[in-house]
Amino acid sequence: MNLNRREFTKGLGLILGATAIPIRSSANTQPDFTLRAGQSANSIYKKEKSEVLTNLWTFNQKTPGPTLQFNVGDRAKVSLDNKLPQETSIHWHGVRVKNSMDGVVGLTQPGVKKGEQFLYDFEIPDAGTYWYHSHNKAWEQVARGLYGPLIVNGPEDPKVDHDLVLMIDDWQLDGVGQIREQTFGSLHDWAHAGRIGNWVTVNGVSSPSYRLKDNSRVRLRLINAANARVFDLNFTSVKPRTIALDGYPVDPFESPNLTIGPSQRVDVILDLSDKLPEFALQIITRTRPITIARFLLDESLGLGGGALNEELITPIRPQPPDASSTSLKIPVHMQGGAMGNLKSAKINGIMTPLRDLARKHRKVWAFNGSVGGYDHMLGTARRGQFVILDIQNDTRWPHAMHLHGHHFWVNSRLNPVKDPLSKRDTYLMQPGENAEFRFVADNPGLWLFHCHMLEHHAAGMGAVIEVT
Repeated sequence: MNLNRREFTKGLGLILGATAIPIRSSANTQPDFTLRAGQSANSIYKKEKSEVLTNLWTFNQKTPGPTLQFNVGDRAKVSLDNKLPQETSIHWHGVRVKNSMDGVVGLTQPGVKKGEQFLYDFEIPDAGTYWYHSHNKAWEQVARGLYGPLIVNGPEDPKVDHDLVLMIDDWQLDGVGQIREQTFGSLHDWAHAGRIGNWVTVNGVSSPSYRLKDNSRVRLRLINAANARVFDLNFTSVKPRTIALDGYPVDPFESPNLTIGPSQRVDVILDLSDKLPEFALQIITRTRPITIARFLLDESLGLGGGALNEELITPIRPQPPDASSTSLKIPVHMQGGAMGNLKSAKINGIMTPLRDLARKHRKVWAFNGSVGGYDHMLGTARRGQFVILDIQNDTRWPHAMHLHGHHFWVNSRLNPVKDPLSKRDTYLMQPGENAEFRFVADNPGLWLFHCHMLEHHAAGMGAVIEVT
């Protein structure tokens, strides 16, 4: 049943050395899976030679949570069992699920209370690299560790010898390796770059090492699970070729540096044929590169199985429709934040000075002059209509803009990817950038459009697009 905004709101009120993550070559033959959200102590922090256990919120007692795998076209049935002191949910980031399964508390479903369960049941239309994470108080729950990878295998996947997920995250930890809980809700973070951590992990481990075959082809699926940090990465001694962005195939291209905004994914191919003893993945900082993972060629594993000889072929992808008089253009003027030009904005229908927005409502960002929220409708599209989000980032900060339920083509002179057929579900907009997100509105429902710097979303950078 399709509901318009008024009907939905009324209805909702009534019901209110590390181990790598390998990717199996076959689909999950038992799609019924339970994710238990609860508290656990995990070893993400190293202090000299002593083991430190950090108190986290996790799925199935580890972070990242279990790798969920499916084949394209599978029907996924995943049960959420909540053992947390807060309500929670699961959003399937980048997967074009039906609206009722999107996991946005307060918009597509009520929160799952402590001791309750919720069954997510949806079909998976696209192959690629995705992830799942909490979508209730995400600025806190994701920062505590509530996320995991979701991999969808497709018939056109390239043949490789190793297929590994690398979920990269940063954490705000104190001197004894515990989450800095007192900084949750910091208005300074919300008005600036967001919650930036001081400790980096890959797959929940500090500086892991992975052993690989020589003469092999490796697929690395890089996922940025951080609340707000943009990771500038590079590899030493090898040349990665990017084959997918946000799970969507792209014409392979070589780039020594990779920039990954919050929630974005980049799939790269590494061909290891030069008998390198090892190489590293690094974060590029203003002062020096920092190694966050090492890769060692292990002769005891034997040689690769010949994947190096396979040509990388880009799957056939649809052309974006031509913009025409029948398309719907929705303007999105983004304002706010520290050093911004937002003087006042509407909240609850009342124009309010920025000082009062911050002090009384903890809001500092706006779309089109209104503080964002689930009652802020950007526009309504008919099913099948071609939609253009005409976005102006009129702020001093980058924003990882994420559209639920759809993938979009990006039209911007600042887009670092020059392949016109590539799509994203999250695009990192630079300060002052103007961009068009173009998509076919083929998925009915109320869809969230927001900044995935999670503190920015909490402080007003979000709104809803309706597809009837």
